[in-house]
This record gives sequence, C-alpha cells and structure tokens, in this order.
Amino acid sequence: MKLYIETYGCQMNVADTEVIFSILRKEGYERTEDMAEADVILANTCSVRDNAEQRIHGRIEQFRREKERRGAIIGIVGCMAERLKEELLEKRKVDIVVGPDAYRRLPELLKAVSPQSPQIDVLLSRDETYADIIPVRTDKLGVSAFISIMRGCNNVCSYCVVPYTRGVERSRDPHTIVREACEVFSKGYREVTLLGQNVDSYLWKGEDGEVVEFADLLAMVADVSPLLRVRFSTSHPKDISDRLIETMASRENICRHIHLPVQSGSTRMLELMRRKYTREWYLDRIRKIREVMPDCGLTTDVIAGFCTETEEDHRETLSLMEEVGFDWAFMFQYSERPGTLAAKKYPDDVPPEVKTRRLSEIIDLQNRKSLESYRRDIGKTFKVLVEGPSKRDPAMLSGRTSSSKMCVFPAGNLHTGDYTTVTVLDATSATLICNLTPDA
Repeated sequence: MKLYIETYGCQMNVADTEVIFSILRKEGYERTEDMAEADVILANTCSVRDNAEQRIHGRIEQFRREKERRGAIIGIVGCMAERLKEELLEKRKVDIVVGPDAYRRLPELLKAVSPQSPQIDVLLSRDETYADIIPVRTDKLGVSAFISIMRGCNNVCSYCVVPYTRGVERSRDPHTIVREACEVFSKGYREVTLLGQNVDSYLWKGEDGEVVEFADLLAMVADVSPLLRVRFSTSHPKDISDRLIETMASRENICRHIHLPVQSGSTRMLELMRRKYTREWYLDRIRKIREVMPDCGLTTDVIAGFCTETEEDHRETLSLMEEVGFDWAFMFQYSERPGTLAAKKYPDDVPPEVKTRRLSEIIDLQNRKSLESYRRDIGKTFKVLVEGPSKRDPAMLSGRTSSSKMCVFPAGNLHTGDYTTVTVLDATSATLICNLTPDA
C-alpha cells in the first residue's frame, strides 16, 4: 500500500506528518510523492485562517477524482479534521477524518474504511505526545529536523482556533527529546528546531521530582554536540523569561533568533485578543533580548483589522514595528474563526477594504525595515550552515545565519551540511548575497 500526504500550515503539521509516516510504515505502508500511484491520500490540514481551509476544500475535489478513478482512500487529518468533522463526513467528501491526537489509530481506521462506513476519530487527549515514535524525516537534504516538544495550548487567545483543534497543553518527556536529537545528529542532521504552540511554557515534572523548564531543555539539546544548531518556535511574549534569554546567550550553537508574535501594537487590542501582555511589556522583552544578545534576529506575526480596531490602534502597530525593526514578519488580515471567543463576543466590524489598506501599510513598512536590517549586514562576516543549492541559481549554495537570515554564496568545495564562513557583499529585503571568506 502506498501513502501520499500533503501538508499544510505550520511546522508542527510537518512534524505530525513525519509521525504519521512512521506509524503507517510499521503497518507496511510505503511513502510516495506521486498522488497518482497512492492507495491512501491524506491532507494534513490547518484551520488557523479561512483561506487555508478553502485551499483544502479545493484539494479534496482533486482527491475525489483519484478515488473515482481507481478507488483510493482519501482522508483529512489535523486541525481541519477536528474543526469540520461533521461536515466532512456527512457530505461523504472523504473516507476518513482523524484529529491530531488520534494518529496511532490510523492503521485500524484505514482497515475499517468501506463505502458504507467512513471512519472518524477526533477525540482530543490530555497526555498524547507521540514521545515514543521515531518520525520518518521528510527533509530531502537531511540537514534540518523538527522535534515536537509539546502539544496543545492553554492560552486561548480570542482569535485563535488552536486550543479547540489541538487541545490542552502537555509537555513531552525531555529525555525522549534529547534522544531524538542525538538520533538525528548521528544520521548527519546538523540543525534541529524544537516545536510547540508556546515553547516558553514547556514544563515537565518527573515522578522522581525532576523539573525541567524550557531553558533547561534548550541547554540539554544544545549539549548534544557543539556541531548541532538548535532553533525553536514559537515563543509567547508573556512567558519569555530572562533565564531563557541568558541560556540562549550562553551557548554558541543555540541560534540567535526569536520569533515573538506581537499581533498588535495597541494595548487595547492586545487585551481584546487576550494576549495577556501590554505594548510596554512587549517592548521591555525586546530591550532585554537586545541587551543580552545584540545580534539576535527578531521576527513576528501581525494581524490587521481585528475587531473594533481603530486608526489609532493601527498607528500604534505601525509605530511599534518602526521602533523594533523586525527582520521580517508574517502579516495577515483578521479572519473570523468559528467557535473562537472573538467570534462569539466581538463583531468583525472592520470593513474589508480598511483591513486591506491597513495590511498594505503594514507590509510596506515591514519591507522597508527588512531591507534596512539586511543592508546593515553588508561587510559583516557570518558562520552559516549549508542547507542546499540556491533556488534561483543551482550554481550557488544557500544557508542561514544564526539569526535566521538567508545567505547565498558560491559553492566552492562545500557540501550540504557543512559549516562555512561568508562575507556579505550586498542584500535584498530577504537575502544576503555573500562570498566565501578566504579561510572558508
């Protein structure tokens, strides 16, 4: 039996897809990247924004053509499965619907599928972390690996559907995380990214009284080898601690990059969003990061046009972005998600044309700040990990700095997975154009 999976959304979904491949491989399924030859076709889905769900609805129609042509089993797994389970099954759009905490049951559910009996399991768990499963890595270059350290979220931001699709927060045994990091390093991987909806709130308590917080875990993984780079995502501004920042600064192989979603620069908006911090708190955390790690890369998420947002709220977002000077950002218009607190309590009352205009202003500002940030690096020298050929020029290689800026540079005698040193010659708003330093 051949298995094909399309993955949408966040890095956590990529990690989950690797878990699914591992579970089904033990049952004799073989991974394929050609949907036309697959016996089972799955979409691992995202529900964070409406356009993500609309894309999946379009793909389901294509999947159904494969089903009609040769009888393939088609299914939806992940967050969209959790949110739209009734619609997906009642309309017989798919054969199987499985939520993020039920992947262990996929083998038996697939066996039970019949034209008269579609299968579903979307029960959320309070303890499932898949800690004992060794994922089947999907990174073709074998350089970077994702390691899920926790699942779920307890924050319940008013706009966010994640707590309803991924359940309550639970942290994974740190010793299994370190073992997984050792395993991927032994296979030649040179970078791991520790994943969680809010990594800063990672907390594991062992039966022997051992307590491991995220700063402890970060140090444990970094100590696997000085040749193993360690990244993490995503941090929450209300939880990022001085101890975590100081731990990052204490080890060279912990990358100097923090993705710290701000969402809005207006304290009024942040309160409506239930973000549990203020504009002033956020800026204080930025100051602390730059005090301890002046070279730390900073990136963020921004929402334009949340409920009741005024022009003054919007200007506060722009002014915060101007003050911080993020390297880059994920920027979106607010889209109401059914079932969230905002959908129940707040009117989605910012007109679409106003959302579009405000988002355009946010994007224009960020493009300018990105270009300024990247151009400041001209003439500087950085250590980079070679990730593979440049997408635009196969004669060039690409790799990221510790601060997560993408570099392109001549191949020389380098190979994927090597470390090298480059000097920045020029820059765009998204790429550092480099040359190899003489000793590289």
